[in-house]
Amino acid sequence: MSNNLTPTEAPKNSPLEKKLPPRSFNELDLPAELLTSIKDLGFTELTAVQQIALPLTLAGKDVAGQGRTGTGKTATFLITAIHKLLRSDEKAGRKPHHPRAIIVAPTRELAIQIAEDGKSLTRHTALKLHTVYGGVDYEKQKKAFEQGVDILIGTPGRLIDFFKQQCYALKHCDIIIVDEADRMFDLGFIKDLRYLMRRMPPYDQRQALLFSATLSHRVMELAYEHMNNPKKIRAEQGDLTAHGIEESVYHTAMDEKIPLLIHLLRSQQVERGMIFINEKRTGEKVARKLAQYGFRVGILSGDVRQKKRMRILEDFSCGKLQLLVATDVASRGIHVNDVSHVFNYDLPEDAENYVHRIGRTARAGSTGTAISFACERHCFGLPDIETFIKRSIPLLSVPQDALEIGEPVDVHATAEGMQKEDRAETHGDRHAAKPSNRQQPGKRRPRRSSGSKPPAH
Repeated sequence: MSNNLTPTEAPKNSPLEKKLPPRSFNELDLPAELLTSIKDLGFTELTAVQQIALPLTLAGKDVAGQGRTGTGKTATFLITAIHKLLRSDEKAGRKPHHPRAIIVAPTRELAIQIAEDGKSLTRHTALKLHTVYGGVDYEKQKKAFEQGVDILIGTPGRLIDFFKQQCYALKHCDIIIVDEADRMFDLGFIKDLRYLMRRMPPYDQRQALLFSATLSHRVMELAYEHMNNPKKIRAEQGDLTAHGIEESVYHTAMDEKIPLLIHLLRSQQVERGMIFINEKRTGEKVARKLAQYGFRVGILSGDVRQKKRMRILEDFSCGKLQLLVATDVASRGIHVNDVSHVFNYDLPEDAENYVHRIGRTARAGSTGTAISFACERHCFGLPDIETFIKRSIPLLSVPQDALEIGEPVDVHATAEGMQKEDRAETHGDRHAAKPSNRQQPGKRRPRRSSGSKPPAH
C-alpha cells in the first residue's frame, strides 16, 4: 500500500485540466432508483464537496476528505455506498446478516441522523439499513440483525459489542466509511476504530472513505494505515468556515453574559438558535434562566435519557423549541436545517471546536449568524481561534441598555431535558458521548444475552 496521497489536480496542459466537474446529479451515472430518491429529496445541484468527491468515490477510489458540516459530505458517502451496493456483486459466501457497507460515527446523534438520510436515499431500493448505538434497547438492536443488513451504521463501541457476539461479520464488507474522524480521536475511540478496520478485507479488496473537519497529522496517519492510495480532497481551500456566516465577538464579564444573551435573543430575529457551553453545569443554569424569561428552550447533555434527547431534537427541528443549549458533544452530531443563530456562550477550549460549532448555521449555501462571548475565564482562547481560522473576528461593544432585561416571566419554568424524569440512568451510554476508559477492544468481555442465539456465521 502506498503512503503517498494522490493529488486530485490534473497536470497543466493535460486533457483532464479542461474537463469541467459535474454540476448536477443527472450528470452522474447513478442507478435509476437512487436518482429517484435524490429527486424526491429535492436535490438537483451538486455542492462544492460533491463536485470534487463524487467522480472519485463513484469510480471506486479511496478518499480522505476535509469538509465542514453542511457541505453535503453525508450525502456524498451515502450515495457512494448505495451506488456501490446496487452496481456490484456481493462477496462470495456472504450471508444476509453480514453488512456490505459499514459507516462509523463518533456519536449516537450523528449515527441516527446518518441513518435517517440513508433511509431517504434507499427508499426505492431493497437495501436494508440497521443502526446501532448505546442508550437504547440492546436486545432489540441485536435481534434486528436476524432480518438482514446491507448497510450497518453505528458508534464504535456498540459495533464492537455486536461483532464480538457474532451478530455480524466484517469479512464481506465492500466499503467502510468513517465520518468525523477527528472526533474519533477526541472521544478516545481510535483504538476501537482500528480494531474494526483490521478485521475487514484488505485495503485493496474494499473501498474506504474518511471525512473529517480537519485533516490533521493523526487523521492522515489513520488514512495511510488503512486506505489504498487515498485521494486527499479539500473543498473551499483555505476557508474553514462557511461563507454565509456573519461572525462577531463581545468582550463581557461573566455575570453579564446571561443578560446580554437575553438582550440579543430579543433584539435579533432568532428563528432557531443553538447556544454552546463548555460545562453541563453552565448549560443547566443558562437553559433554566432562558425558560424563566419565556423562551422555548431545550438542553442536550449526556445526562438526558436517549428517548428524551431525540424528542428534544425533533421539537427543535420542527420549531416547537426555539433554542437548544448544548455541549460540544452535541455540536458534532446535530443535523438541523435553518439554524439562524449560533451563540458561543463560552468560547471553546479547543480552537477546532469553534469551526464545528458555528458550522451548525449557514448550511447548504444559506446564511447565518455566529456570536461569541469572551469573558474573563475563556477569553484567552480567542487568539488561538483567530489563528486557526486565519482571520480576526469582528469585535462589538456591549450596548448600554443590553443588561437591563427586566423580571422573569415565570420563576418556576425550566427547560426541556431538565425534569427529573428526563435524566438517564447512571449506567447510560458509555460509547456515544464521552471518552472511553476501557481496555483494549479485543480484551473486553462481551455482553451476554439470555435471549435467542445470534445468526450463525
